[in-house]
Amino acid sequence: MISAVTESAFAARRQSDWTTLEQLAHRVDTKGYRSLSPGDLARVSPLYRDVCADLARALAARYSAPLVDYLQSLTASAHTVLYGVYAREGRGGLRLRGLKSALELFPRAVRAHYRSILLSALLFFGPLAVGVLASLYEPTFAFRLVPESTLLPLTEAYAKGFDKGRDLGESALMAGFYVNNNIGIALRCFALGIFGGLGSAFYLVDNGLSIGAILGYVASQGAGANILTFIVSHGSLELGAIVLAGGAGLSLGWSIVSPGERTRIASLQAAGREVAVIAFGAAAMLLTAAGIEGFWSGSSVPSWLKCFVGASLFVGVMTYLALVGRRASDSRVAFGGSP
Repeated sequence: MISAVTESAFAARRQSDWTTLEQLAHRVDTKGYRSLSPGDLARVSPLYRDVCADLARALAARYSAPLVDYLQSLTASAHTVLYGVYAREGRGGLRLRGLKSALELFPRAVRAHYRSILLSALLFFGPLAVGVLASLYEPTFAFRLVPESTLLPLTEAYAKGFDKGRDLGESALMAGFYVNNNIGIALRCFALGIFGGLGSAFYLVDNGLSIGAILGYVASQGAGANILTFIVSHGSLELGAIVLAGGAGLSLGWSIVSPGERTRIASLQAAGREVAVIAFGAAAMLLTAAGIEGFWSGSSVPSWLKCFVGASLFVGVMTYLALVGRRASDSRVAFGGSP
């Protein structure tokens, strides 16, 4: 038999989401469907899904009749809201609002987990700077981190420059390689956060050192300008995505280290739903970066134009992450658990 204390703890833990869903349903009843912002619409579906799961749990655990009745009523109200909006606007309208919501949810999630992301940036760019400086001062330092068989061909390739560009077949091949390599790095930085964040921290430091060592070594051999010209266009997307994925992994790890009032499993599940938005956004950034890296960065386009594009992308990415979705009020979506 489930104790009253257990039911009370369950209700206390879930009450915040229930209240939010209740408020959304009440707003539709009193002000109509147009009162729902894109962010509100995006929240109705996961809240409805969760309250359905809560109702199933309450029935299975034989919680008290008042709690079961409340959840049944809330589920019915949420169902009406969700499918009423669907019927009112049609599939096309929902797709547009859903896309807008997704584009807003990503930067809002990034801002909500800014502490983890700042720590991730420190763990990545700090070692990267160390790798660059150490390899510039003593080029053989790079051989301790990156195989010589990798460094020498890279240096030779960058020494040639990009006056002749690449043919289309080679560009497509390289774009595929970049997708596989970069997304693999980001996924490891994210997924290994489950080990208390230590896995994410290790991969951030390791990749930062390795990338820094490559940059420093190539520059020490006289091809620094060429490698910077190559990475300037896509660097803000590629390196930024690695930092974001690492920050998501650190938040995931922190949810286990410091679960608060939740069990560690419940805390991990909640954090996983929150930071998955960041992981998917980082993957989209890496796909875009791979296309630029494969077809543009190695082309014969003048260096000044590549620098202009790189600067524009950097400003665009930072503006997007800092400002988009703010009008929807970041406080409406509670992304807790960051260190």
